[in-house]
Amino acid sequence: MDKKRILFVCEGNIIRSPLAENLFTYLVDEAGLADQYEADSAGTSAYHIGEQPDSRMRQVAAKNGLHYTGMARKFEVSDFDQFDLIIPQDVRNLQNLQRLARTQADEDKLVTMRTFDPQGSQNDSVPDPYYGGIDGFQETFVIVQRSCLGLLEALKKGKVNL
Repeated sequence: MDKKRILFVCEGNIIRSPLAENLFTYLVDEAGLADQYEADSAGTSAYHIGEQPDSRMRQVAAKNGLHYTGMARKFEVSDFDQFDLIIPQDVRNLQNLQRLARTQADEDKLVTMRTFDPQGSQNDSVPDPYYGGIDGFQETFVIVQRSCLGLLEALKKGKVNL
């Protein structure tokens, strides 16, 4: 069986989407499902291409037991061909991706992150803590963690169309 590929997307690919990528990968590994799912992340802007994830997010993640690195990259239209599910972190990035979609099949791959959050909805955004204090990064971590757990459960139960 081929691995299902999931792409997490935010604006700059330095806070929310790399966090989601790494949290989801950690949860998949812990569940013994690494042979079924593979994750990556990207940004809809080119602001931070080649940069590491934000140090404040990595600090909060480390306090919560998650250590990660990586380099920011920009979403490419060809990502629609490479991934089975594309998860924008907010409605604005969903709209950016919808504009890039070439077909209905591309659009059908788009599902917002908070759709999988038991305390959120498809119209809710994962907050971007970039301009705030460390508490905002902790809040973002908790929301992304809840959402990744919800995503994994939805995948296990076959509630996500891949």
